[in-house]
Amino acid sequence: MSTLEVTLGANIAAWSGIAGAAIAVAALLTAIAAGSSMRRWRTRCAALESNIAALRRELDLAASIGARTGRRVQRVEHEYSDLADRVELVESRGATGSFDQAIDAARRGVDPGKLIQQFGLSRSEAELVARLHGRKKHA
Repeated sequence: MSTLEVTLGANIAAWSGIAGAAIAVAALLTAIAAGSSMRRWRTRCAALESNIAALRRELDLAASIGARTGRRVQRVEHEYSDLADRVELVESRGATGSFDQAIDAARRGVDPGKLIQQFGLSRSEAELVARLHGRKKHA
């Protein structure tokens, strides 16, 4: 083997070693960067999972409030379902005519139940008319 061949072989070996070391350093830097990136992604994922859990709690709270509101609306609708009929009845009987007639009937001794039937008064209205204008009971 000639010195040229030996020198060339040594140069190739040296360059191969340098290239291998450079590749190893590049791989090490890439691994460090990937690890750092993974830590950032894990932190970000944990923050997002925490936000999702908070959103779920808020959604559960909103659903609970919505359900309670729905039940309240149903209760109010049920309690006041006859209100339209009652308003129509009051409007149809006239403002003072029915009360005047009911007062006259109470003075004649008609009981509240009959006032309700005959004049379309509510129970409280009929009882009030009977108390104010009905015959006084003697003991």
